[in-house]
Parts: sequence; C-alpha cells; structure tokens
Amino acid sequence: MYFFLLNLSLLDLGFISTTVLNSMANSLWDIRAISYLGCVAQIFLLSFLIATEYSLLTVMSYDRYIAICKPLHYGTLLGSRACVHMAAAAWATGFLYSLLHTVSTFSLPLCKGNALDQFFCEIPRILKLSCSDAYIRELGLIVVSGFLVFMCFVFIVLSYVQIFRAVLRIPSEQGQHKAFSTCLPHLAVVFLFVSTAIFAHLKPPSISSPSLDLMVSVLYSLVPPGVNPLIYSMRNQELKGALWKLMAGCFSKRINYASSSL
Repeated sequence: MYFFLLNLSLLDLGFISTTVLNSMANSLWDIRAISYLGCVAQIFLLSFLIATEYSLLTVMSYDRYIAICKPLHYGTLLGSRACVHMAAAAWATGFLYSLLHTVSTFSLPLCKGNALDQFFCEIPRILKLSCSDAYIRELGLIVVSGFLVFMCFVFIVLSYVQIFRAVLRIPSEQGQHKAFSTCLPHLAVVFLFVSTAIFAHLKPPSISSPSLDLMVSVLYSLVPPGVNPLIYSMRNQELKGALWKLMAGCFSKRINYASSSL
C-alpha cells in the first residue's frame, strides 16, 4: 500500500506543479501569456497525470481487495515485482492516453483568437478556439475517455463489493473498523477525483460560464491532490498523535503568551 501511496504522492506533486506553480509565477510577474509549446506541454502533462492517477487508484482497489479478501496470498499475488509491474502499467497507460489526446487536440487548426479564459491550458478551451468542426474529434475523445473511465470504475466497484462482503463477515467490531478505515479513504479519493473531472469536461454548455468553469477546474485540478495527503495520512495513528501534540503545543503557547501579556 505504501509503495502505491508513494506513486500517488509523486503524481499529486506533479499535478500541483503543472498548474499552480505556473499560475503563481504568472501572478508574481504579472504575465498572462503562455507559449504554444508551453501550452502543449501543460496539456500533455496534465492529461498524463490525470490518467495515471486514475489508473493507479484502480490498481490500489485491487491491492485492497487482495489484502482484505485474500490476506494469506498477499505476498504471493502482490510481491515487489508485481507491484512494480502494476505501477508501471498505470504510468504507461497515462502516457499513451495523454499522447493520444494531445496529438488529437493540437492537430486542429486554431483560428478563433488565443485567449483561453483559464489559469491553465485545458482541452475543452483549446477545442473552442478551433476553426474547424471539432465535434467528431471531441466526440471520439469523449468515447475513448468514457470507455476507460467506465471500465476502471466497474473494476473498482466490483473490488469493493467483494471487500465489503468480506468485511461484514469479520466477527470483531475492531477488525471491521480497521478494514473500513483502510478502504474508505481510497473510496473518498476516487469519488472526489472522478466526480469533479467528469463534471468539468461533460457539463452541458447551457450551464457553462467563466466563473463556473474556473471553479470546477480548481476543484478537479487542485482539490484532489491537495486533499489526498490529508485523507490518507489521517488513518495513521502516529501521524494523528503528532498532529494533536503540535496543535496542543501551539494552543498552550498562545495561552501562555496571552497570560504574560495580561
């Protein structure tokens, strides 16, 4: 599990770096432009990180399934080599998916201006700048994306159906609590990531507006990678204990400072 969490942390770090750091630099130097190659690179990296993270979340559901439903076979089915191969498959899937989307998007001629009305390059915004009929191209991308998302989602759901059936058969309440504390953070991350990304790319044009598009883009590009460390770390008892000690220490210092001031 911690090996996959390491990969997830690297993806979240890249996620934030691809969008936030560039936006912060633009705000700091009051720059509102990005080069054509820079936009291509940003879309490629963003698509790559999104697809890889979703593939990795699918792999992690299988990891939880083996750990809970077949614990005695865990070392055999998910040894070090198997984990490396599964993580490599997730990264390779993200790379191929991103390459397909980037090449398909930027092969269209762009002639409707160069203003994106967004703080990072986004495929739907690029398609709106195309002067050709991008409907068929966009429909093809949606079908491919929808198929991959649906297959992964079905796999995750089936894995967790088996997991919950096994957990409910655990006789001790403590054992059930431990199993649920392992699985529910992963489900929360999957739901947050998938729901925000789907709404951002498939929302009807009738409810589209610059402010709403900006808010939704922030939700799927910033919130999941920002919340992932909190969701997964809060199930670690040592980390929660250290956090409570830190908060208690800060609180006591503020009280002592207030008392000395009075």
